[in-house]
Amino acid sequence: MAMPLHLTVKLGTYLMKQKLRRVEKFPLIMELEPLFACNLKCAGCGKIQHPASMLKQRMPVEQALAAVRECGAPMVSIAGGEPLMHPQIDVITAELLKRKKFVVLCTNALLMTKHMHKFKPNRNFAWMVHIDGLGDRHDEAVAKKGVFDQAVEAIRAAKQAGFAVYTNTTVFNTDSPQTVVEVLDYLNDELKVDRMEIAPGYAYENAPDQDRFLGVTQTRELFSKAFADGRRGRWRFNHSQLYLDFLEGKREFACTPWGIPSYSLLGWQRPCYLLADGYAATWQELLDTTDWESFGRGRDPRCDNCMAHCGYEPSAVLATTQSLRESLRALTTR
Repeated sequence: MAMPLHLTVKLGTYLMKQKLRRVEKFPLIMELEPLFACNLKCAGCGKIQHPASMLKQRMPVEQALAAVRECGAPMVSIAGGEPLMHPQIDVITAELLKRKKFVVLCTNALLMTKHMHKFKPNRNFAWMVHIDGLGDRHDEAVAKKGVFDQAVEAIRAAKQAGFAVYTNTTVFNTDSPQTVVEVLDYLNDELKVDRMEIAPGYAYENAPDQDRFLGVTQTRELFSKAFADGRRGRWRFNHSQLYLDFLEGKREFACTPWGIPSYSLLGWQRPCYLLADGYAATWQELLDTTDWESFGRGRDPRCDNCMAHCGYEPSAVLATTQSLRESLRALTTR
C-alpha cells in the first residue's frame, strides 16, 4: 500500500511546482518539535537527555507557525518529546490546518484520550501513535508497563471519533521477521489503522541503550523476510514503494537529509533530526551553510547503518517522480 490518494496528489502538485521553479533543495515534510519533554524514557531515544532547563521550555505558537511558513513544506509532522504535553498543541495544529498543511501529530498516546476533545477530524490531520511491538514488547521498548494497552485504547477511541490514525513502528535488533509480521498484522487487521510507518531505529548518540540498533545487512535481511510471500502488498503503509524496496535491499539511494528538516527549540537542526551538528537560525541559513554532500552512508561514519525514513524516503519519493513506471506503480498501489 502507498500514501492516501489525496495526499499523493498534494505532494505531487508541490513537487511539480518545485521542478517548474527549478528549486534544487526543498522540504517534503517538516518535522516540528515544539518541546523536548516527554512522559516516557524510551531506551532508544535521546531527546530527553537535554538539560532540565531545556525540557521545561515550550515553543510559542507564533514561532512554530513562522518556521513552517519559512520552509514551505506541504506536510508537517509534530513530534517531540511528547507534543500533547504542550499546552497549546491544539492551537498549533488548528492553525496549520487553516494554512492547508497536512498535519501528523506524533504521540505515545498516554495523553491522547484526555486531550482528544480539543481536536476535530480533518482529512488533512492524522494521529501518529508509536507502537514498537505487541504487548510486553512495546512496554519494554518504552520502559513502562501498560503503555501498549493504553495506546490501543486511544487508537480505538480516535477511530470511533472519526479521526485518521497512523502508527509508527521502530524496529530494533531484538525484533525478528515474525515479530514484525505480528505487529503489522495486528495494526492492519485488528485495529484497522489508516496507515503504518516502519523503519529501523537509528543509533542516537545519547540513547541510553546503544546495543539495540540494527546494521544495514541485518535490516535488509529482516525486512526481506518480513515482506516475503506477498505480505507487504496487503499492509496499509504510509511509504513509497521504492522506500520499501530500499529496506529490503532491492534498491539503493543516497541520503536526502534536507528532505525532512527538523525545527526545534534550538532552531533548524543540521543536517537532520538524527545528527546534531549545530543549528541554524533560519531555513535559508540551514540550506546555505550545511555541507549536504558530507552526509549519508559512505560519507559520514555516523551514517553507515542509517536507513531511516527521514533521509531515504525523500530520496525514494524523488526517484518515483523521475520514473514513469514508478509513478504508475505509486498510483496503482493503494
